[in-house]
Amino acid sequence: MRAVTGTEELSVSDLPDPVAGPGEVVIDVVAAGVNRADILQRSGHYPPPPGASDVYGLEVSGTIAEVGEGVQGWSVGDEVCALLAGGGYAEKVAVPAVQVLPVPAGIDLVTAAALPEVACTVVSNLLLTAHLRPGELLLVHGGSSGIGTHAIQVAHALGARVATTARTPEKRARAESLGADVTIDYTTEDFADVVKRHGGADVILDIMGAKYLAQNVSALRSGGRLVVIGLQGGTKAEINLGALLAKRASVHGTTLRSRPVDGPGSKAEVVAATLEHTWPLIAAGTVVPVVDAVFPLADATAAHDRVTGGDAIGKVLLQVR
Repeated sequence: MRAVTGTEELSVSDLPDPVAGPGEVVIDVVAAGVNRADILQRSGHYPPPPGASDVYGLEVSGTIAEVGEGVQGWSVGDEVCALLAGGGYAEKVAVPAVQVLPVPAGIDLVTAAALPEVACTVVSNLLLTAHLRPGELLLVHGGSSGIGTHAIQVAHALGARVATTARTPEKRARAESLGADVTIDYTTEDFADVVKRHGGADVILDIMGAKYLAQNVSALRSGGRLVVIGLQGGTKAEINLGALLAKRASVHGTTLRSRPVDGPGSKAEVVAATLEHTWPLIAAGTVVPVVDAVFPLADATAAHDRVTGGDAIGKVLLQVR
């Protein structure tokens, strides 16, 4: 099979076809999602977890080509998308069956590749970790990103109010069209001050880490929950524990890629919750995948550049077939 390898300049290489082990399926990949985790892996800062493929790619869509021993509920030819620990930038990938999702009604097979990573990230953090409730205020950093565009829609559908940061008028307008109630130009406004004028955030979904830690704590209201899922702004910062205690607030740090396949807190648990909570919203058209651009597999470097360039709104995809 063909797969993307390399670091400085990505290229397509020939690798052996994967084989479905017990509990796994092999997917003939139609498209793969491009994520910042792939770019971090490329720079040597986010290696695959033990046992995972070192081929880039944390999500795919396609058709099932092989079903391993003990797998139930899936058949050869089923159209699916899947959450991966790696291996997505390729013509075929083996994946635990518990990480596979049906393509939602009304979504084409290429676009479906934009869903697994963002949908599972949002469910695992907003629902399973922060327990976002109707009427609460959610602050989403990076509202025009793949995760941001999805989180805005899911929170809005749940009856929460949504504030988000976005750099350009185009990005803020897109966030508003997806359901954001408050949009903040973080280059000219202090997002914490803006959020506090709206009563403070009950939940913050943060991709920046250290750079925003103090402001995030300041923006929380009593009982607020800060969930850090990215470290684009650094890994180390001081925290005012007095402010945190006074607000009875909490800080959570989570990842998705390194979770175990099965058991408490596993990918299987997150995928099942995503199928229960998010897939009906997508099938109803309440939540829609937002795709910025689709590149051919051979142009993986250009796809990475589109993500790191900061102008993308929504997901960037690689079309494999």
